[in-house]
Amino acid sequence: MHVTIKPSERIIAPDPETATFKSVAVELKGRLMCSDFSEYKCVAVAMSPIVVDFRCAARPRAGERIVAYIDHIGRIEGRVAQTTVDGFSININATDRKRQKLSAQLEWFSKRNEVGVSDHRRHERIIPRSPNAEIKLPDGDTYPCRIVDLSMSGAALELEVRPKVGTQVVLGSMRARVVRQFEDGIAIEFATIQPPESLETYI
Repeated sequence: MHVTIKPSERIIAPDPETATFKSVAVELKGRLMCSDFSEYKCVAVAMSPIVVDFRCAARPRAGERIVAYIDHIGRIEGRVAQTTVDGFSININATDRKRQKLSAQLEWFSKRNEVGVSDHRRHERIIPRSPNAEIKLPDGDTYPCRIVDLSMSGAALELEVRPKVGTQVVLGSMRARVVRQFEDGIAIEFATIQPPESLETYI
């Protein structure tokens, strides 16, 4: 919950034309450094290519420069926009190219949230470097799909068809069943836990 701060303590918001990026709820651990070089553990709890909200013990001043390293995101920097009860938010300083990259990364996290993936999953999921794949249905038909994320126990896929929950499918050489449908595709669970080498094609 954000606390009320005085107008003088708030820095100017980014350009409205770039502020159309959507904020995504996340739970990404990291570390950050304040302008006095003190370091703190932190958790990014909401993020867009413009603003990131941190849960953190640090209490920096409005306008103070922050450099953070966030799991799965990398290095970001910016200046404190406002303080909160348990942390603060910063306006991200980045090039247009960097913002577009952040937008793509956050879109993946949005998909993960949509299929109900949480930090308490049985196996850590990764965003594949080679997301294009094919899925085979019981009738033998194959369809192109895009892997949103995957782990040793399952995957989230974007594809045009929507096989029913419980349908047996094959992703590459890995047998699986559909466990959930979402707006753009499905989530599958592999029949057996896959060894890391089985995922090398995609990572």
